[in-house]
Formats: sequence, structure tokens, C-alpha cells
Amino acid sequence: MTSPGAYAEFVAVPAAAVIPVPGGVELRVAGAVMLQGTTAHYLATDTFRLQPGHRCLIHAGAGGVGLLLIQLAKRAGAEVFTTVGSPEKAALAREAGADHVIDYRTTDFVAAVDAIAGADRMHVVYDGVGRDTFPGSLSVLGRRGTMVTFGNASGPVDPISPLGLMRRGSLYLTRPTLSDYVASRAEALARARDLFRWIASGDLTVRIGLELPLEQAADAHRALEGRRTTGKVLLIP
Repeated sequence: MTSPGAYAEFVAVPAAAVIPVPGGVELRVAGAVMLQGTTAHYLATDTFRLQPGHRCLIHAGAGGVGLLLIQLAKRAGAEVFTTVGSPEKAALAREAGADHVIDYRTTDFVAAVDAIAGADRMHVVYDGVGRDTFPGSLSVLGRRGTMVTFGNASGPVDPISPLGLMRRGSLYLTRPTLSDYVASRAEALARARDLFRWIASGDLTVRIGLELPLEQAADAHRALEGRRTTGKVLLIP
């Protein structure tokens, strides 16, 4: 969903909502990283705090959130499994640092994860896809694993009984949203400062996969809906 007035050259916003961009970070990169980078930040540091020895599965690893989340997961010392939809996207996910890349169009991701991980199942699954991947994601989690469903690219997930989570190994299920992780200005600034610091130092790479003039916004939406994009899509006034 797009906020009213978002597709404009100039937008009036409260001063408290503005994030300062430090020198050394391009404005286009700052614009590209804010939404998806802040999302990746809270997923990896708060929703489930990744640490060395953790195994995680990240769906849509070549997407805007996915590429950033892979990098943050590796930075935390986790072993990263990811799913993608083409050989080209697989290459991008590997470049971002993913340890195991699965093309879900040619391979059943559950079987692939099982073949690689064996008894050492996932501590957490980060799923921005939704309905298509949710059941399989639950099945690759280990005992007391955490299912993080944060997006609905394929549609909202079907209802699940709490007893189903118990029977699968006392799983945790959460459906986070960004607004609750930047509830205060201090928290929003802290996340942005981390992202900008990592970008400036070269520890975090922001991929801008497509740039279009503002008048071609409809083409950008068609590319997104057709899953033909990687990284961030920017509209330039």
C-alpha cells in the first residue's frame, strides 16, 4: 500500500519523521535502504536475534529485504539458507553471502533443506512470501523454532491452530510489522544509524535493481508483481 502523496516530487512531512543522511552515503542509496533495510534490521536483531551457530531460512533471497537480510544474517554469524526464483537471482543471493541457495521453481525447498541440514533444522524462517511457502516453512523448523511471517507476496497465510504449533515442536509464530519496531524516534534513528554506518564502511551493499522515471510508475509495479525485480526499485522524479 502506498501512502497518500508518496508519488510526488515534494512531500510535506513532520520534522520528527525525517531521518538525517550522513556524508558518505548517497541520497539514492539512503532512499533505497530505508524501508527494506530497516525491516531487515529489526528481523535480524529483534524479532529473532541471530547469533553464531543459528541456522536461518530466508525466502525471496534476491528481493530487496532478502539481499539485505542475508548480509545481516552473515554479519551475525548465522548459517544462511535462501530460496530464489531463477539462476540469475541465485547468483545475487550467493554474492550477498548465502551459504545454501535453492531455486524453488526447479526444486522442492523443503526436500532441499532437509537434504542439506539433516537433523540440524532451522532455528528461524523469515518468510515474506506468505501463503505459498508458509506450510513448508513450518516443516523445516526445529524444536522451539521461530516462524517469522512478515509479508504476503503470494497472499495471506491460512489460519493455523495453536495446537498445530505444539505438535510441530512447540514452535513460535510471529507476524511483525515495521511500525512496531520504529515506534519511537530514538529507535528509528538507531536502526538508520546502523544501516548508514555499515553502508559507509562497505559492510552492507544496497542493490538498486531498477530505476525508472516517476511517470513510469505503472511499469515498476508490473515488474514487481511479475517478480522480475531484484533488490530495490527506485522511481526518480
